[in-house]
Amino acid sequence: MSVSNGKTVPFLTQEILSHLGLANKTAAWGTLGTLRTFLSFSVDKDVQRLLRAITGQGVDHRAIVGVLTNRSREQRQLISRAFQERTRQDLLKSLQAALSGNLERIVVALLQPAAQFDAQELRTALKASGSAEDVAMEILATRDPSQLQECLTVYKHYFQVEAEEDIKSETSGILRDLLLALAKGGRESYSGIIDYNLAEQDVQALQQAEGPSTERTWVLIFTQRNPVHLIRVFDQYQQYTGQELEEAVRNRFHEDIQVALLSLASVIRNTPLYFADKLQQALQETKPNYGILMRILISRSETDLLSIRAEFKKKFGKSLYSSLQDAVKGDCRSALLALCRAEDI
Repeated sequence: MSVSNGKTVPFLTQEILSHLGLANKTAAWGTLGTLRTFLSFSVDKDVQRLLRAITGQGVDHRAIVGVLTNRSREQRQLISRAFQERTRQDLLKSLQAALSGNLERIVVALLQPAAQFDAQELRTALKASGSAEDVAMEILATRDPSQLQECLTVYKHYFQVEAEEDIKSETSGILRDLLLALAKGGRESYSGIIDYNLAEQDVQALQQAEGPSTERTWVLIFTQRNPVHLIRVFDQYQQYTGQELEEAVRNRFHEDIQVALLSLASVIRNTPLYFADKLQQALQETKPNYGILMRILISRSETDLLSIRAEFKKKFGKSLYSSLQDAVKGDCRSALLALCRAEDI
């Protein structure tokens, strides 16, 4: 395809720059998470600290939060195993007996392996009316292939049924097809080579899809192509039609499938911004949606929560930390703030 068109050259320049090493958003310690491996980690000291917090004069919430929100998930698993070996007691059950409410929910989630936490959240959402598409989309669309495969394996182990079977029974229509496609994990990986012809073909397919095939065409492209390719498709779609792809989704689709495609487009364009939007929505409800706050802050704390914080501050003009301080009440407040970690000036 010719690149002499004045509109195309800047786009190509931008795309090439996006693939340079400096564009790879990675902090000095190798992650954009707020929670990193604790360098002075001593499993014996942590076991003793948690044991005192549980069995002392009154439950020491601060000590429990202090340990669990300052250790990586791998370190928390080591603590859990060591606690069992040294005390002959299950740490998770001991903490559940000592705690209650939202703080108990956070502690349980922190002590679960990531795949088990995701599998439990997915199962709960699929079996609850009204939340299946939102939570399922979040988990199926934002986990990398290995994380997704582990989640689905754990799902089958714990619930004795394939997640795909639950998706089939609990959802319907084109939304079901979209979630099943994501669960199959068939998205192409980025090879480092830009396929200009395929991008143009996909744009044409999205434009020309009519009748019953419209939804299937859009779902196929959205769930099979790699994100780098899709961002190019989104940009070319706007160049050729003068309309943002999201606007086309709003005009062509309705109800659940519209919401699902818009969510998926948001994930593809900017995953941290997608999560920032979800956090803002959870905080803006009459009563904060603690389930969403916990799931995002815990699941992203070791991957990209710093990026999410930056997108939150940029879009809403207020830091995530301050927003949590203002909205969150109760004994879980300190744990959520600890996961968020710090104020953004």
